[in-house]
Amino acid sequence: MPDSQTNTPISQRWLNHLESAGNRLPNPVMLFLYFCLAVILASAIAQFLGLSANHPISGDTIAAKSLLSGDGVRWMISNAVSNFIHFAPVGSVIVAILGIAVAEESGLLACALHGLASKAPQRFLSSFVVFAGVMSSIGFDSGYVVLIPLAALIFRAAGRSPLAGIAAAFAGVSGGYSANLLLGPVDAILSGISSEAIHLVAPDREVLTSANYYFTLASTLFITVAGTWINEKFVEPRLPKPQGSADKPLAIEDSRQGTALRRVGLFSLVFVGILFALVLPASGLMRNPDPNGLAALPLLNGIVVFIALYAIVAGVIFGYTTGKFRAQHDWIKAMETGLSSLSGYLVLMFFAAQFVNYFNWTGLGAIAAINGAHWLAGLALSKISLLLSFILISALINLLIGSASAKWALMAPIFVPMLFLLGVDPESAQMAYRIGDSSTNIITPLMPYFGVVVAFVQRHDKTAGMGTLMALMLPYSLSFLLGWSLLLGLWLAAGLPLGPG
Repeated sequence: MPDSQTNTPISQRWLNHLESAGNRLPNPVMLFLYFCLAVILASAIAQFLGLSANHPISGDTIAAKSLLSGDGVRWMISNAVSNFIHFAPVGSVIVAILGIAVAEESGLLACALHGLASKAPQRFLSSFVVFAGVMSSIGFDSGYVVLIPLAALIFRAAGRSPLAGIAAAFAGVSGGYSANLLLGPVDAILSGISSEAIHLVAPDREVLTSANYYFTLASTLFITVAGTWINEKFVEPRLPKPQGSADKPLAIEDSRQGTALRRVGLFSLVFVGILFALVLPASGLMRNPDPNGLAALPLLNGIVVFIALYAIVAGVIFGYTTGKFRAQHDWIKAMETGLSSLSGYLVLMFFAAQFVNYFNWTGLGAIAAINGAHWLAGLALSKISLLLSFILISALINLLIGSASAKWALMAPIFVPMLFLLGVDPESAQMAYRIGDSSTNIITPLMPYFGVVVAFVQRHDKTAGMGTLMALMLPYSLSFLLGWSLLLGLWLAAGLPLGPG
């Protein structure tokens, strides 16, 4: 949104200029194509210069590999399809859209969103969306593919900018990976990696799944409050309200819709009961066979499938009850319509998948992480200063490597033992990493779901580009990074435990 008022606050004018400059970038597909070419060239230069780093566990040398070499060219050609097919956002989004499209076409989604938007106080709408995003980390990546597009519709139904809904949900989902009221799969995965890393110097030391629980409880409140404040004061004031009423949600106008909602409510109770039955019994079909692991882990791994299944059945029930669906081809047609809207997204994801995999294969990300660790070790800093520096390093490395667990698997064997020998316990190191990782997820195109969110933005603003999303999310990123780091510093300075034990 270009600035046209001289009395616009400086911060908003700066974001307007950032958005304008960012949107002058090429089409996102071309941008990722240019990124691929840049990695190819950089890998050749890095190999020519002999850039390398020693692996902290095996001691093996990780040398930069050129994509212009014979092996590199063969790898690019033979893996082009698998890079795309196995790219995490592709399958999850397709499966989720199958269900959401049925719920949307049946009228269920519009009816439910209208009721939610009309009953939820306006002043709490941003808080609700941010908090829901934080809690969505229990379902792994489901927040990215389910909550974010729904948040846009909720805000639009309330007469507010759908882009503000997307921004609030994206901020909450990203922050949710390091904040929650419940222990989830992310806690289990990261603590397991931390335990393996600390065994390198302290074989008897374990990092519990609950190691950061007290702090993540406090972080839930911080992310919700900070995300809401940024959304209300900085982000939404820059955005125009939606025009027209072409996609205005339906109101509950007749008894058929009321009956349909009651039937969907009954089905929802049955569905939740089935989920509990799959997990709670010791022999439950979706219960983790490992007694030391998270009981619901198999269910959470497949949560997107369950969400899609629920949306399909609920949509069919609502559609047949209201008369919107009269035969099976109606709800099947809804799935086809939903998938047809993904054509542009799939083209974008093909090139994004190549770029991310190119970067991983060349070793450039691993070399950057290892050399960053050596640089940190050379600084004579206090415990809290070390952690704050590590947060910054994690945030910067996160701009180059997207996956939180894969990145920690690489960084933990380097940083956890090193910081432990410098007086920093592994629980604190893990929490510092989580803060840095979450804070910059929302501004880096290397985050696997960044392209997904760009596609969601373009559904509501055809002129939007990567600059639009970056300008939307930068205020959240900076406030999370600074405020969260300060919170951790004060927490540790007060001698408060990060978690039980």
